[in-house]
Amino acid sequence: MNSTSAPDGPVHTPTRGPSVTETSRQPEPGPATVAAPRPQERVPEQGRRSPQEAKTSSRGDGPGQERVPGQVPGQDWTPAPGNRQSVDRPRGTPAEPLDHPDPHIAAQAAAVENLLRCWVREADLPAPADGTLRIPLPASGTALLTPVHYWSPTGWHRFGPPRLADVPPQAPPVDAVTVTALLTRERSGGGPDARALTAVSSPATDSGPAAVRAPVGQAAFTLLDAAAGNDLAARVADSVRRTATFIDEHRKHPSDESDLFLAAEQALVLGHPLHPAPKSREGLSEVEAPLYSPELRGCFPLHWLAVAPSVLATDSAWTERGRPIPAAQLTARLAETGLPLPDGHAALPLHPWQLREVRHHPATAALLDAGLLKDLGAHGSAWHATSSVRTVYRSGAPAMLKLSLGLRITNSRRENLRKELHRGVEVHRLLRSGLVEHWQAVHPGFDIVRDPAWLAVDGPDGQPVPGLDVMIRHNPFRPTDDVSCVAGLVSPRPSPWPDSTTGGGTADPPTTRSRLADVVTRLAGRTGRPLGAVAAEWFLRYLEQVVRPVLWFDAEAGIALEAHQQNTLVHLDGDGWPVGGRYRDNQGYYFRASRRAELDARLPGTGEHSDTFVSDEVTDERFAYYLGINNVLGLIGAFGSQRLADERLLLAAFRRFLSEVASGPSRLRTSLPARLLDSPVLRCKANLLTRLHGLDELVGPVDTQSVYVTIANPLHS
Repeated sequence: MNSTSAPDGPVHTPTRGPSVTETSRQPEPGPATVAAPRPQERVPEQGRRSPQEAKTSSRGDGPGQERVPGQVPGQDWTPAPGNRQSVDRPRGTPAEPLDHPDPHIAAQAAAVENLLRCWVREADLPAPADGTLRIPLPASGTALLTPVHYWSPTGWHRFGPPRLADVPPQAPPVDAVTVTALLTRERSGGGPDARALTAVSSPATDSGPAAVRAPVGQAAFTLLDAAAGNDLAARVADSVRRTATFIDEHRKHPSDESDLFLAAEQALVLGHPLHPAPKSREGLSEVEAPLYSPELRGCFPLHWLAVAPSVLATDSAWTERGRPIPAAQLTARLAETGLPLPDGHAALPLHPWQLREVRHHPATAALLDAGLLKDLGAHGSAWHATSSVRTVYRSGAPAMLKLSLGLRITNSRRENLRKELHRGVEVHRLLRSGLVEHWQAVHPGFDIVRDPAWLAVDGPDGQPVPGLDVMIRHNPFRPTDDVSCVAGLVSPRPSPWPDSTTGGGTADPPTTRSRLADVVTRLAGRTGRPLGAVAAEWFLRYLEQVVRPVLWFDAEAGIALEAHQQNTLVHLDGDGWPVGGRYRDNQGYYFRASRRAELDARLPGTGEHSDTFVSDEVTDERFAYYLGINNVLGLIGAFGSQRLADERLLLAAFRRFLSEVASGPSRLRTSLPARLLDSPVLRCKANLLTRLHGLDELVGPVDTQSVYVTIANPLHS
């Protein structure tokens, strides 16, 4: 990585991490070191379950019959050569639904699987006994029947096309919008699978199912209405349409991007596997999408405003060789030469879409009319959209820019809040107080991508003008650094469509594989070791290089990171092994209320403007979800659903890792390991319910921004 990994000094990332045999914390995976999980009870029927009943049986249908991990009883699921997954399907159709030659059908398959995964998690459905998931739909007088191709202990299930019960066999499968409408009707009607709305309540305790499960029924869902259901259906349709475009583009035009970080940011084609509409971008037109979508390799010059000093709001902790650099000086550099900036004014970069939206807002229009803002137009070299859409990157530039963007993406309109701008600078100053030296003495390969400076606009009344701001994020990466967000690493990616006109004969259809599958399969081939053993070693190295540093930060600094898969970057060496990582996000910090005095002693006034202190109760809940469920259990689910490893063995390895962190010689004083090990249930964000209730995760108190439900803990034993 770039040796100037923070604006105020070098932090070097090693080019190769220790092998499994070089550290006592990383035992060679295999029968002697990864303990087999305890036998799990068979779920006798499909209905609501207790935590003890929640784990799928590892045994087959009869005495002496062992079934493949994740296999549903009664189904034969044997990987084909090349790690492809084969199931019985009509002749002429691909084994993998995502490989369908029609990108629209492939996108529909991805969307339907997302919806079903959300429903299974949020309605707490167990594995079916006969290989077919049956979702009763009493509000519609029918049921949804879906073949289960893989049942994941961590939630990354694989499903075939769903059909309505009692329809002719030749009837087409149900599409994603129809599935959305059917499930929405069940939610609004308080159907038997509905879960209680918990967004407006404080976090539940984990003392047992009786303490965490609220009553089920229509009274719990009185906030739902037809408008919310229609909105979600429209967003699902938008997400499917965009995903089809992305699949088609990546099949026809494989990436030739030489900047490895940028290539990874552009590869997240399908998005969050447990979100109902991961690629919906309400307000982005068909003309604008190719310019502004990372999946379409969008790039564009920024639009610039000149900001008079009387309305400029700014802060900067960026230093170079010990010398402070104001934010306005940084943006002037990034604008490059030729920007017609009036003397004494600051250059504010904006996303072109955002300027179009805000220029006619009363506050912005008044400042433009008064000459306090001057429109300088588009200027400079092109910047590239990254996976968040609103953060832009230019290869070789010293900074990335996190711009406000009022599009609704997943669960929020992505406009910077002033407290978040303060938060990024505050965290950078905390790290420079000596904390980062202590951290990297123990974990030299991990750091936070810093957000040390910002510019914004205040009105004449001193209040922030929404949407006119930029967070200046340090760029620690060289183009040759193999760095990827975990979400992009595990997400299936379309492969190029072979050109049958040049190769002769009939071209094989495209395949959909994650980069994780490519890396682990290549390592297995190079080393001559079994695929599962290599996958287990890769996972153990990830725990050491990425997860342990995040746990250390919570233990020693009292700061929990919102380290979900898109916020977590993993650095791979030349062979593909994890050797380090980064955390990025100026929003996702939880300063523990119990550690306020320590943090204030380190940096007086901490939290005064950033609103970052959170009760330990809420912090524990969110930390368990983002790092435990979304990140690590999501990674285990990717390994399992892509037939790279047995999820049960990886869960056992994760339990052993957590036990060592909690009570071993190098134990840390973080509460997360014990919570993940000892709680029979965990609180989990419910993206389907969050969308149905129209909640914006960037608005309101942190403990009421999302809907959380209770799920069985697959780690509990």
